[in-house]
Amino acid sequence: MQFRQKALSQLQSPEELDLPVRFARPQGRLVLAVTVIVMAAASFWALTGTVSSKLSAPGILTHAEGSYVLQSPVAGQVTGVLAEEGRLLAAGAPLLTVRTEQGDRSVRVVTGGRLTTLVAKVGSVVATGADVATVERVKNQDEPLVAMLYVPGGDGSTIAVGAPVDLSVQSVPRQRFGVLHGRVKAVGRAPQTPAQISGFLGDSGLAGQFSRHGNPVAVLVQLERSSATTSGYEWSSADGPPYAVDSTTPVTGAVHLAAQRPVDWLLP
Repeated sequence: MQFRQKALSQLQSPEELDLPVRFARPQGRLVLAVTVIVMAAASFWALTGTVSSKLSAPGILTHAEGSYVLQSPVAGQVTGVLAEEGRLLAAGAPLLTVRTEQGDRSVRVVTGGRLTTLVAKVGSVVATGADVATVERVKNQDEPLVAMLYVPGGDGSTIAVGAPVDLSVQSVPRQRFGVLHGRVKAVGRAPQTPAQISGFLGDSGLAGQFSRHGNPVAVLVQLERSSATTSGYEWSSADGPPYAVDSTTPVTGAVHLAAQRPVDWLLP
């Protein structure tokens, strides 16, 4: 009965409306203020800040005109090799002598260039249409190298002409000499088939390697030149490697993509 009487007396008493209301303790106000400041800073950064990213893709050092595979127009036994790998040949220059049923015949290069790979050897037997050599389409030994990167088809649209590219060269230790510098010169309009890649590089094996995850887009990278390095190109290190880099060397390119505002990620 005592507790019941006390409860009734509280119900009959007026509400204590004149007492101050405590909204938060000082520690709570501090947490609220910090939260508001952080959110304001994050919103400002999302609207005005930028985030940069890179796209990595495999590729190879080559020349702008690429290479082609020379095939034998006759069948027979190779009796003479008339040029060495690395030699610059004029258009129509004889490369092999093949003994056929009609007598000795010459196998000649179709267009001028540098002989990069010689498959046929003295004593070997070749069939009509057999691959005998790979010739790089260059007019002189001093033509500058380029890098050809093969990026996944869906990523080609994110690459801008003129974008910086860092190239890790397989034959150059990156920890010691850094990376090769270049800029995007051209981006393919459509993905390339293995046959198209092979037609440019003159190597079906590389074509299969670059297209094993689907038909890629070709990205042509112009290398930055430098007279202060042995290779003649600009490196992230002061002088780069103490030797020249050659075509047909595999590379991995890191293409700098255009900076984006974080708020753009939330917009459709």
